[in-house]
Amino acid sequence: MNDLSGEVTSEQLVADFKVVVADAEALLKATAGQGGEKLAEVRAKAEESLRVAKARLADAQEALIIKTRAAAKATDAYVHENPWRAIGVAAGVGLVIGLLIGRR
Repeated sequence: MNDLSGEVTSEQLVADFKVVVADAEALLKATAGQGGEKLAEVRAKAEESLRVAKARLADAQEALIIKTRAAAKATDAYVHENPWRAIGVAAGVGLVIGLLIGRR
């Protein structure tokens, strides 16, 4: 996707899934005036699938938020317990990024 390493993150999956759900809703609204018993059946099934997908998306998003908060708390606790080590790591990462940017 947009990630340079080719890995797909949970945030990207949630965003992509939201786009798919929005497109499916637009398609259902566009075909709402069309007649036919079979089309109405398919539309009802699609609407039910969308409802379930939205519920799962909300659950996944909530779980992602909870995991992100837990990671932030763990990082905060680590930095408070090891401030000099955190400063050293940050300086090292900054140095590496600076060297990589300077090479271009």
